[in-house]
Amino acid sequence: MFVLMVVVFVLGYTAIALEHPLKIDKAASALLIGVLTWTIYVFGGVDILTSGVSTAWNKFVALNPDQDNVEGMLHFITHHEVLHHLSEISTILFFLLGAMTIVEIVDQHQGFKIITDKIKTTNKVKLLWVLSVLTFFMSAALDNLTTTIVIVALIRKLMDDQKDRWFFASMVVLAANAGGAWSPIGDVTTIMLWIGGQVTTINIITRVIIPSLFTMIVPLIIVTTYLKGNITRPKMVEGEDKEYTTHKERVFILCLGVASLLFVPVFKTTTHLPPYLGMLFGLGVMWVVTEIMHRNKEHEFKSRLNVTGVLKKVDVPTVLFFLGILSAVASLQSAGHLDILASWLDKNVHDIYVINLIIGVLSSIVDNVPLVAAAMGMYPIESPDAVGYAANFVQDGLFWEFLAYCAGTGGSMLIIGSAAGVAAMGMEKIDFIWYMKKITLLAFVGYLAGAGVYYLQAMILH
Repeated sequence: MFVLMVVVFVLGYTAIALEHPLKIDKAASALLIGVLTWTIYVFGGVDILTSGVSTAWNKFVALNPDQDNVEGMLHFITHHEVLHHLSEISTILFFLLGAMTIVEIVDQHQGFKIITDKIKTTNKVKLLWVLSVLTFFMSAALDNLTTTIVIVALIRKLMDDQKDRWFFASMVVLAANAGGAWSPIGDVTTIMLWIGGQVTTINIITRVIIPSLFTMIVPLIIVTTYLKGNITRPKMVEGEDKEYTTHKERVFILCLGVASLLFVPVFKTTTHLPPYLGMLFGLGVMWVVTEIMHRNKEHEFKSRLNVTGVLKKVDVPTVLFFLGILSAVASLQSAGHLDILASWLDKNVHDIYVINLIIGVLSSIVDNVPLVAAAMGMYPIESPDAVGYAANFVQDGLFWEFLAYCAGTGGSMLIIGSAAGVAAMGMEKIDFIWYMKKITLLAFVGYLAGAGVYYLQAMILH
């Protein structure tokens, strides 16, 4: 059963990759493997847990020795683990749902028109640099997921050709993940390391920003050598140019939407509550404000601009895809598959740079959150006077900083390797195989370039 879980995960992953040839939506495949891996885990639970490979079970039974029996194992899987992982997954889902709704509210109020009207250039190279640099710094202030949703929404307004949108959205994913890696609030993994005390704000910014910048710039330079031509702006559909809002309303909603998104990291830092609560608070404020703004308008306007109408346009399949894929990975984490992988790396590699590079590559296949969680569980934070190999694991040690970089940027190598990539894939229906052909090598070169810069920087500073 332990091996069967991996087989089902691989088959499901293949179905997601071959979504277009199979003509089966990736959300359906993700939901199936999310349920099937947990079901297999339950049926093989006794054999899996008694083998001792599950760190989660070992910790649980150490605290609850009376549960070390068949009934206790079943309770551990069906109640403790399922609910524990559901709580973590739901925070990401509600965050995503809130962010997508806020962006959609701004879009329906034609708020993005203010920005798109300012962008006059149609040259592909210039536009790509502008959007990438904007994304890089925005994702550090907001986070890579929210920034990707915002910029992809902008791209939709700027260009008509589907393949152009796919390419630009994919390059935005690279820039968003690079930007999120050097900020303590830019990515889920950096948030984990920051809250866990492995890294501090000033050090993660100053030591990881330059490698992250190279991760974005190197692919951009390569693309600049062959990207030619101009973009074509979308043609107005009949009725689309109709103005449902005044200029003042557009400016106000755009500013309110941006403020709601920027409020999230402030809320997180101030209250220490999960970021999704800050996102939902921002959504609640926008909901109340728009209800008041449009309460005296005609039904045609209200049905388009009210949040109840906007929610119908939110991409629910993307949310369900997240639910399925994260559930499947959570079952592998609970059963001990990722613990075995982490232990093997530590025993056979025993080099902080190589270990983190491998974790980065793996994070493009398996969600980076459980991989980072496994690394955090395996390596305690050493005391400041630690020497030798252990010195890499002190607070702000080389291992933790390089882990933040690798886990944050490595996911760019596959479209479903990061939250930003999944969001872009859902919004623009980007084909998995197309991304592998056009973007994976670029992302890999950028990943290695940034890693090389970090290594040289570490050699100089240490």
